Amino acid sequence: MRLAVARETAPGETRVALVPEVVRKLTARGVTVLVERGAGAGALIPDDAYAEAGATVTEDPAAIWGAEVVVTIAPPAPTDIARMNAGAVLLGFLAPLSSTATTAAARDAQVTAFAMEAVPRISRAQSMDALSSQSNVAGYESVIIAAESLGRFFPMLMTAAGTIPPAKVLVLGAGVAGLQALATARRLGAVTTGYDVRPEVAEQVQSLGASFLDLGIEAAGEGGYARELTEQERAAQQQALTDAIKGFDVVITTALVPGRPAPKLVSAQAVEGMRAGSVIIDLAGETGGNCELTEPGETVVRHGVTIRSPLNLPAHMAEHASQLYARNVQELLGLLISDGTDGGSASLRLDFDDEIVAGACVTRDGAVLHPGAKAALGAA
Repeated sequence: MRLAVARETAPGETRVALVPEVVRKLTARGVTVLVERGAGAGALIPDDAYAEAGATVTEDPAAIWGAEVVVTIAPPAPTDIARMNAGAVLLGFLAPLSSTATTAAARDAQVTAFAMEAVPRISRAQSMDALSSQSNVAGYESVIIAAESLGRFFPMLMTAAGTIPPAKVLVLGAGVAGLQALATARRLGAVTTGYDVRPEVAEQVQSLGASFLDLGIEAAGEGGYARELTEQERAAQQQALTDAIKGFDVVITTALVPGRPAPKLVSAQAVEGMRAGSVIIDLAGETGGNCELTEPGETVVRHGVTIRSPLNLPAHMAEHASQLYARNVQELLGLLISDGTDGGSASLRLDFDDEIVAGACVTRDGAVLHPGAKAALGAA
C-alpha cells in the first residue's frame, strides 16, 4: 500500500503532514511512503531525511495523488483531489464546515475523506486530536507575539531604579489554546486572568495560577465547545466584558463556535477604554475575529491599542507543529491500516463501526456523510 505526503500549497503554510520519525514507523509496518520533493522544506526537514527514514522522494504529482492514501495539512486544491483514484483515502484538515469545494471534490472523485478536525473528542481519540495539538502551538505563540508587541515588561521587576509592576493578561476562551496562553503568560511573569462562558473550566484556569473572570453567564455546549449565546446573553456579556477589559494590558482572544462566525467579545468601546500601548492578540481571525476592530491577518493600531490577528499561528512554529500533527496522523492511521504480514505490504482496513473512523469521515463512495459538511454544501 502506498501512502503519499503532498507538498502544501496554501499561502503561508509551512507545516508538513508527516515527519521522518513517523515515516520510519510506517515503513516498518509495511507501508510504502512517497514524499513530494520539498514537502518538508518549510519545517526545516530536508528531502534526504525522508529518504533516510525509508521514504521515496518524488517530483511526480501523479505518483503522489495516485497513492492509496494521501495525507495533507490544509485542504488540497479540488484539481488535485480529482486526480485521486476512487476509493482512495484523503486525510487532513479538510474544513468540512467551510470548504465546500473540498467536500464536493472528494465526493465527486469518490474519495474516502477523513477530516482531522472531525475526530470525535473522546478519551480514546486524545492522541489523534490534531485540533488540540495545533491549538497548543497557537496559544503559546500568541503570548510570544503579545510580549513582543507590548513594549513593557511581563514580569514584576524590583530594581535600584524602582519597581515595575507585572503586566495584566486576560485570555478570553479557556479551550486548549487559551489554557496554553495562560500558562505561557504566567511563565513570563504576568498576572493572568481567564474567562469562558463554560463555568466548568474555571477550575482548569485556576489550576494554572490564573484568576477566573466570572460574568455570571453560562453557555456550555457539545463536544467541549461553547454554545451560541442568545441576544440577551450576548448583550449582558458584552457590557460586563467591556468594563473588565479596560483594566488589562494584554487581551488574547481564542473564542470559536464551530461552523459560525467568531463571537465579538471585545467591542470598539472596550478598545477605546484600554490604556495606550496595550495589546490585543485575536486568534479567531480566520472566522472574522473576536474584536470588533480586528482586521484578519493584519496589525492595526486603534485608540493607541495594537490589535494583531495572525492567521495560521501553528505554521509560525512549523517544526514542532509538524511533529505533533504527524503523531496525531500516525495514531489515526493505526485505525485505518493493517500491518503487512511476513514482510508484506500493509493494506487499508476501514472499520466504520468504529466511532472514531465513522465520526472523522466526511465523504465515502460518492456521498457526503458528515452532517456539518452536508449542511454547508446545501447552503452553498
